Amino acid sequence: MAALAEFLSIDPPAAGLQRLRAGFSGHAYDRHRHETYAVGVTEAGLQCFHYRGAAWASTTGRVIVLYPDEVHDGHAGAPTGFVYSMLYVDPSLIAAALRGRALPFCGEPVFDDPALRRVLANAFVDFPQPIEDLALPTLVTALAEALSRHARALPPATRVSPKALGTARDLLHDVSGSVSAATLEAETGVDRYTLARGFRACFGTSPHRYLIGRRLDRVKAEIARGISLADAAYAAGFADQSHMTRHFKSRFGLTPGRYAALCASEVAVPVPIPIEARQSAVSAIAHSEMTH
Repeated sequence: MAALAEFLSIDPPAAGLQRLRAGFSGHAYDRHRHETYAVGVTEAGLQCFHYRGAAWASTTGRVIVLYPDEVHDGHAGAPTGFVYSMLYVDPSLIAAALRGRALPFCGEPVFDDPALRRVLANAFVDFPQPIEDLALPTLVTALAEALSRHARALPPATRVSPKALGTARDLLHDVSGSVSAATLEAETGVDRYTLARGFRACFGTSPHRYLIGRRLDRVKAEIARGISLADAAYAAGFADQSHMTRHFKSRFGLTPGRYAALCASEVAVPVPIPIEARQSAVSAIAHSEMTH
């Protein structure tokens, strides 16, 4: 059987959530990590990856769950390649759906779960058309409940006020400037170490990696618009193209050039998620939980 023709398609993200569907015939991604949950399903073939010091393999119909900020890679386990679909979910949405409980951590990243597989299938019914705003709370709640079913118990989250965390996140969302630890302390009224622990507990990553992630969102948007890699790096606040490339490969497991080539024939492209939209989604999920 012939090797799969590689492809990658990403939708314009809803607030705090983005969908990806891709296929690879060999090596897919180098070691990388991102600040979101990754929840997906192998549609066809043998999907292999390294995660938390072990080798894993997923076959057709099996679910994959990766915790935020955990290093992993990806490659085909057979010459015919693999196809998969994946949801990337902002941890703050999961936290809101769980009413502030600790973020769930699934010890086994590959498992069978027909109910979660149906949730994922429904999420991709209209892909790559945007997910409707009204559907987002229901989808995130279903994901949060599914993750909790498979999760190991984690220590209670560090208590930092939602207002302080929101202030820190707003400051970090401005990719055009540099934000110091002293600035975050002054603006939030929380010492840098307590804030760092609370930020990770709520958002699944450190303040610094969150800032880099927002800059890389800008880079992806600029690439999608056909901007040169050097100009995209400058627009996103990186020192130069090589600085941006190192972070891009570390975060996504492929170079900016390869990313651009894979996306070149796709109509749907990623764009940055405005902080107002993220906050609106968290509020909607919190309100949905209060009324049930």
